[in-house]
Amino acid sequence: MQRVELQVAAKRIAREAWSKKMKTCLVVDDSSVIRKVARRILEGLEFQIVEAENGEEAIESCRQQIPDAILLDWNMPKMDGYDFLRALRRLPGGDKPKVVFCTTENDVAHIARALHAGANEYIMKPFDKDIVEAKFQEVGLI
Repeated sequence: MQRVELQVAAKRIAREAWSKKMKTCLVVDDSSVIRKVARRILEGLEFQIVEAENGEEAIESCRQQIPDAILLDWNMPKMDGYDFLRALRRLPGGDKPKVVFCTTENDVAHIARALHAGANEYIMKPFDKDIVEAKFQEVGLI
């Protein structure tokens, strides 16, 4: 009897876990290596990942579905992070995603410009799981 109850409880817990919506994160970076590293980290934090190589691809992705979070490279071809962020915030629902931008530049003016454009937080490259997790916690994503 107890074994059957445990099996029923395990199935119920599994159904509840699947029914909870995973948060989505759009990873925008022209480097496939950075996207791969970010994907591994964020999937470990239970995010569903969508990738884009540049701001143009990212805007198109956001027009289809607004993600919960965006990990955004700042320096990219076609459309950089600044132009993407300005375009994102003008989309319907574009005010909702938490945006964490990634940069190799530690210039205060550069960071201030990104935050003024609508980024919620920033991280320096290279980053690791602890850094991403801390920043995502700071903006209320986990």
